[in-house]
Amino acid sequence: MTVRQPRYSKEEFARRGDEIYESQVRQQVEEGNHGKIVAIDIETGAFEVADAPMVAVDQLYERKPDAQPWVIRIGHRAVFRFGGRSQRKPV
Repeated sequence: MTVRQPRYSKEEFARRGDEIYESQVRQQVEEGNHGKIVAIDIETGAFEVADAPMVAVDQLYERKPDAQPWVIRIGHRAVFRFGGRSQRKPV
């Protein structure tokens, strides 16, 4: 098993990942993929779309073994949501 090490700080990962998603990837994946996961290599811009984070990352590693993956849920601000209840008050 290959041990991969991050080459960037968490802040740099986030900055690069968000920038590539907004400028290159979003317009290609958003239609018809709401709620799916996109894994983006923050060095090359290569990406893979799947239903689960590890599937998307594994597919990206198959194409780019040295990838530095940033993961985003299409159409959402975060990959995961904590808690099971809405913050809205009942009417």
